Amino acid sequence: MKYSLAISTALLTAASIHAADSPTLAKFYDAQLRIPEGEVVSLAEAMPADKYEFAPSAGAFTGVRTFLQQVKHIATTNYMVCAAVQQQKPGIEVGKNENGSDSIKTKDAAVKYLKDSFAYCHKAMDLLTPANQLEMLPSPFGQGQMARGAAALAPVWHTFDHYGQMVVYARMNGVIPPASR
Repeated sequence: MKYSLAISTALLTAASIHAADSPTLAKFYDAQLRIPEGEVVSLAEAMPADKYEFAPSAGAFTGVRTFLQQVKHIATTNYMVCAAVQQQKPGIEVGKNENGSDSIKTKDAAVKYLKDSFAYCHKAMDLLTPANQLEMLPSPFGQGQMARGAAALAPVWHTFDHYGQMVVYARMNGVIPPASR
């Protein structure tokens, strides 16, 4: 009897804790965003400041973004799509090819811009619900429409796309990405 009471009490406590912190769609989207955020921010912080202007230049690398431009591009696109999720205008300078403002020139400024963009996106994720995730919104890229949930996922896949490129840049400069340590 004592054991049955103890087990019942434990199960009821676990159920009430679980109910108090039950998953929501907003938490699901936010958790997806935190994964690439952690990897790309840690890599941006690990790359030495004097390597931020690095871009491979031989062969198929001709004309690619510098490491600095990669960081700024991720942040700028985050602002663009997360503004769309919130049905706002991005409050930043998009710049040429979505590379952000030319005034962002240093590692410190770029890392801050990147972190701030993710903070802005976390606010956008908090707005997602089962009722609005399929709502069609104007595309942040100028033409057509996209579902709010699709726009919310763009920072996830887009960040990983550029993260992969940034890993190559880092390794070419002797930096082991924090996620690989």
